[in-house]
Amino acid sequence: MRREGQPIVAQSTGAETQDWVSRYADDVIAESERRAPGKPVVVASGLSPSGPIHLGNLREVMTPHLVADEIRRRGYTVRHLISWDDYDRYRKVPNGVPGTDASWADHIGKPLTSVPAPQGSAYPNWAEHFKAAMVEALAEMGVEFDGISQTEQYQAGTYREQILHAMKHRGDIDAILDQYRTKKDPAKAGKKQQQKPLDEAELEAAEGSGAASEDDGSGGASGYYPYKPFCGQCGKDLTTVTSYDDETTELSYTCTLDGFTETVPLSEFNRGKLVWKVDWPMRWAYEGVIFEPSGVDHSSPGSSFQVGGQIVDQIFGGKQPIGPMYAFVGISGMAKMSSSKGGVPTPGDALQIMEPQLLRWLYARRRPNQSFKIAFDQEIQRLYDEWDKLAAKVADGTVLPADAAAYSRAIGVAGRELPRTPRPLPYRTLASVADVTAGDEEQTQRILSELDPANPVTDLDTVRPRLDKAEAWITKYVPAESRTIVRTEPDAEALAALDEQGHESIRLLLDGLDDHWSLDGLTHHVYGVPKVQAGFPADATAKELPAEIKVAQRSFFALLYHLLVGRDTGPRLPTLLLAVGADRVRKLLGA
Repeated sequence: MRREGQPIVAQSTGAETQDWVSRYADDVIAESERRAPGKPVVVASGLSPSGPIHLGNLREVMTPHLVADEIRRRGYTVRHLISWDDYDRYRKVPNGVPGTDASWADHIGKPLTSVPAPQGSAYPNWAEHFKAAMVEALAEMGVEFDGISQTEQYQAGTYREQILHAMKHRGDIDAILDQYRTKKDPAKAGKKQQQKPLDEAELEAAEGSGAASEDDGSGGASGYYPYKPFCGQCGKDLTTVTSYDDETTELSYTCTLDGFTETVPLSEFNRGKLVWKVDWPMRWAYEGVIFEPSGVDHSSPGSSFQVGGQIVDQIFGGKQPIGPMYAFVGISGMAKMSSSKGGVPTPGDALQIMEPQLLRWLYARRRPNQSFKIAFDQEIQRLYDEWDKLAAKVADGTVLPADAAAYSRAIGVAGRELPRTPRPLPYRTLASVADVTAGDEEQTQRILSELDPANPVTDLDTVRPRLDKAEAWITKYVPAESRTIVRTEPDAEALAALDEQGHESIRLLLDGLDDHWSLDGLTHHVYGVPKVQAGFPADATAKELPAEIKVAQRSFFALLYHLLVGRDTGPRLPTLLLAVGADRVRKLLGA
């Protein structure tokens, strides 16, 4: 196997045996040496641009990407293929796509590249429109790949030999598939059940169950065929092959939609494709794929990955790739993702609110068979806290080996690190500032410069892009009723109703405001006021205090929130006080 000569910048962390990526890299390198010694290692992904490509689909890419990247770090040449399944049929109009309506259903059955792009798109067709967003997101995440358009491959006749070979061995393919067919005709017990082609309505109904994507071929009175022509009149795949001659390669078909019939020499015909359960293993053999994961929907008994293992071996003389079954990815508050449901967040959506390093880390730290959720709600702040703590442990050398490996894979790829925020302030702090200031740059600059007076933020570019991500999260994903609106005038009624303890707590806060005007200072001061009121030092630890102090702190915090923003909760109080400003705080607290 040829090695790349350039040394690796982002070397592995010494944890090669500690994480799932390294273990798969070991297996893939060894398997590639057995199958194709001296050649580049080939890993693969497949994506269908049938609609917005969501964060669950991203696992199809990130799993082989991380393995390929580890192999590159070790000095080997790797090809990560992404097959764009843009010659697949357009099955249904996805929900939540702007510029589409019921009329788009007229295109169901056509190749994705033959369907117009959504209205207002700059791209020539449906597939290119949705492919472009994914390509952009992958570039931001540092994912290097070789893209293969299946439309281009089929229409150029690239797979001609493989198609003719499959048609010649259609009886063998049918026998393999028949082992897994469960619907038998009782009147034909013991005889092979003929496969009826799905018509348009049935394919629509099958979409929800996965039967449409698992269609294994067309058949009728003339037998089984693993090839689907697109109709020469309507352009759809609602066709049935009626005859085929192995010697002349003449193929005849009828369109079940419009009755169009045609006889063509398959040796010259490029308007059709192998059915999915044959197409996938054909590509494994053609490309020499060593590693490709599959989702649980493709890995159940009788599904495409399992059947494909037999077809690639017995029909195409190849081998099934090493490939883990990967679990589903969800988002906070949602179950399993499904692109057919529409409105499911895409990688581009995630990258609007989180840096690429964090998104890479979410996929790197979990084994493929572990499900996880990506946060678009308040949980994103906790994830960022966890990420920053990991970075601190890496910096001081206290990180565990497996965590160090995941961190290394997140921050960059072989040979380079991804651009990062020069001064990564806490995400929750930036979000709070963005919330209170509504994105006003002058106010944002003022507040951030006061967080740490000894080391003030003098240029907002030093806290970008994290600041921009936090502002986007506040704007797009925090409900209006949860946004922070600072009072313009004091709540005179509430101030007048304060008891002696309430007045005292406000006085203590205001008396120490100037001396503690920084994020750390105000944190100490705000938590210290109830301690001082109870007769304890402001710096007394939790172990030195009775449980009642926590109750008093919560009551004090609720009072401040009410007087400042008219609610019982809000952003962290130290950040809120800095955002409001000392003079306005005094005014609203009735000084």
